Amino acid sequence: MRPADRTFPSKTAAEVWLTRTEADILNDEWIRPDAGRVPFGDYAVAWIDERPNLRPKTIRLYRYLLRSHLQPAFGALTVAEIKEAQVRRWRKSLLDGGVSKVTAAKAYRLLKAILNTAVDDGLIRRNPCRIKGAGQEKSPERTSLTIAQVYALADAIDQRYRALVLLGTFGSLRWGELAALRRGDIDLEACTVRVDRQLTETISGAASFGPPKSDAGVRLVPFPDMIAADLRWHLQCFALDGDAGLVFTSPAGTPLRHSNFYRRAWLKAVEAAGLSGAHFHDLRHTGNALTADAGASLRELMERMGHSSTRAALIYLHSTSERQRTLADAVGKQARAELRKARKPRAAARPSGTDVARRRDPAS
Repeated sequence: MRPADRTFPSKTAAEVWLTRTEADILNDEWIRPDAGRVPFGDYAVAWIDERPNLRPKTIRLYRYLLRSHLQPAFGALTVAEIKEAQVRRWRKSLLDGGVSKVTAAKAYRLLKAILNTAVDDGLIRRNPCRIKGAGQEKSPERTSLTIAQVYALADAIDQRYRALVLLGTFGSLRWGELAALRRGDIDLEACTVRVDRQLTETISGAASFGPPKSDAGVRLVPFPDMIAADLRWHLQCFALDGDAGLVFTSPAGTPLRHSNFYRRAWLKAVEAAGLSGAHFHDLRHTGNALTADAGASLRELMERMGHSSTRAALIYLHSTSERQRTLADAVGKQARAELRKARKPRAAARPSGTDVARRRDPAS
């Protein structure tokens, strides 16, 4: 036996409520009044721990968002106590407090995902995260590097990492994919690199090799022969022995760690090349942009980038002013050719024998 969650002004109103509640019970839609009295903080921690196949990087992100942005606002509440108005005020306080729109969107998506599971678990009837567009993030588009800037970086960085910069650009590979390459993955004769795994750092900081981000990440990527000599020299000087030997390692011969590489090699190189603010991922962005400008189709871009959806590939199919000028000039050239063809006088038709006879001088 359970009491109603409120009193009623009349017996009829109470009977209506009882009828509706009994219907919810029969339809398996009834929510126990005390079901949602689970502390949000405990429920959120368990939610992250119970997610299958989360990558270490994703786990770190979720824990950071929970610790820094969700717990301060909702940690003292139960799941059932979180209401729509509180979610709206919380999001506004994040943005007013200087949190970037991208981070606020990620935090909102995490909160919404956690409370979606609470709905599925029968703890609450409806998710209070109902702000339209709040989970959409629009990261500012990174500027592509020029070929000259890429080679300036390759010249400025420790020569152990010169080939890393070039292959990251002209192969459009991710950091983790580059760090996981083995000798046997690179074919210098065919100028291709096989990608079938990536390097990630676990929660403890140890290196772990695993599959790419998606099935589409397993691919064979051609690279231009102009960097083949650099790769050959790198394999001779720095790669570990054997087909299974890592191509790119630290000076100690251990798998690369992004933080160490960034601090000890990358920052110095971008400063020396006059490209302060450039990120390593900008190399992949540059390679994708070059491939798109070379005329790659959407499907070809997706295959090269290792993406199973069109969303990311479409970013690189935007039109630049230079490309628009090239297209306009091509259209003008074609139009002029067609116009000249249309205006060209037609050759006079060959006169018939009768016409020739009529034109002859009678005196002749």
